Amino acid sequence: MISELALNVRPHEIRLAVLENGLPVEYYIERTVEPGLVGNIYRGRVLRVLPGMEAAFVDIGLDKAGFLYVSDVLPQIWDLNGEFVPLPSGRKEYRIEALLQQGQEVLVQVAREAISTKGPRVTTRITLAGHYLVLLPLFDYIGISRRIEDEKERNRLRQIVAENKPEGIGFIIRTASEGVEPDKIIHEMKRLISLWQNILEKKRNTPLPGLVYPEPDLCIRALRDFFGQDTKRLVVDDKQAYERLLEYAENFLPHFKHCLELYQEEEPLFERLGIERGIKQALQPTVSLKSGGYLVIEKTEALVVIDVNTGSFVGEDNLEETIVQTNLEAAQEIAHQLRLRDLGGIIIIDFIDMQKPEDKEAILSALEEALKRDRSKTKICHMSELGLVEMTRKRTREDLQEYLCEPCPYCQGRGFVKSKRTLCYEIIRELEKTKSIARKIGLKANPELIQYIKEKEWKTWSLALEKNNKEVEFISAPQFHIEDYEIIEIW
Repeated sequence: MISELALNVRPHEIRLAVLENGLPVEYYIERTVEPGLVGNIYRGRVLRVLPGMEAAFVDIGLDKAGFLYVSDVLPQIWDLNGEFVPLPSGRKEYRIEALLQQGQEVLVQVAREAISTKGPRVTTRITLAGHYLVLLPLFDYIGISRRIEDEKERNRLRQIVAENKPEGIGFIIRTASEGVEPDKIIHEMKRLISLWQNILEKKRNTPLPGLVYPEPDLCIRALRDFFGQDTKRLVVDDKQAYERLLEYAENFLPHFKHCLELYQEEEPLFERLGIERGIKQALQPTVSLKSGGYLVIEKTEALVVIDVNTGSFVGEDNLEETIVQTNLEAAQEIAHQLRLRDLGGIIIIDFIDMQKPEDKEAILSALEEALKRDRSKTKICHMSELGLVEMTRKRTREDLQEYLCEPCPYCQGRGFVKSKRTLCYEIIRELEKTKSIARKIGLKANPELIQYIKEKEWKTWSLALEKNNKEVEFISAPQFHIEDYEIIEIW
């Protein structure tokens, strides 16, 4: 599948879109006032050790402390002087209190952004990413991407790394290494080792807590992490960013220089490529399918629910065939929307119910195949008798809606407000409860609510006033939320 990368770079933000066959499938944004944390390395101090949670809070110099699970603590740690101290060998599992103490220094890397009220998740399993390799400086290991399937190629790459890496450190071979000449891989290996040595040197002069190494910005990461063998080009609309990319490519990826392109047309780049339209649609709960069916995507605190509907699609032959065709198309679009919206955690997909087991298997296979291009790790469970599919998708940052939007101040994020009729009757109940002897009262409320009472509920309202021996004066308050009102004694 032919892909391309589009970078919109401005002083206040960088936006990256990944396109496949001209369609935006992934979207990333990094703002100057809200810089990303994932990949940053910090000199941290343990604030609290929580034995009951097998975790610890680590002060890394930010507003929110980092959260460190016991599984993310390597069995070699930093002492109070900032030096490596290996723990006693012979035990492979440790309690958090055996690994960390309050006040202790740890070198940590952010693995997941702060989400909602949660602070960033951090790890001592530090990694440094290149285009072909990921350096694992703290333990001896060679891993290889599962997406490289050819066993002969896997053995070739593993041998290149094993013969050239120093003892005591490890590497993960990335998908981009497939078919690459040994000298390019070895060159990057040396660069990453040098970078780690520089980080250790900088650590000695970094305050505690403090930032030791910032992850490169989204502009550079676009070339380092997103450029693959099937990527046709990277187009950027800022000359300074273009020159930075050329410099990075010259030093580390010279064979990619010809794929970099500076966009200089008058029409904005993201408008020209249809990206703005795609992002706008990704913020809507409903997604139309080409056949006439549609998806409804609803996100809650606990999980994401996706409902598949046939809509106006009536098929050609029979109902079962119509359902299967809709579900097949939905499986493709669901994989697309998960990537574009960057939805994560538990995801429940309500496919239209099918009778034949082979049809259910076909839908699951189609979904699995469509998710193969997803950079985030996914896991699909079986389909239930009701047609529900449970899956998970790894979450490392806020999803698109969380990043670009905020809770509605009008409905406080509920997605709805009380109806005007409900509010009218609520006010009547308030009048019945009041012990005031005032004959005349004022109702201060939003003008839409006042108009509704006068036009739709005047008979009910008049009876309530008569029963409570009150007169009313309406006071229009355009600044009031539709649900807000105030009852004032006028006498």
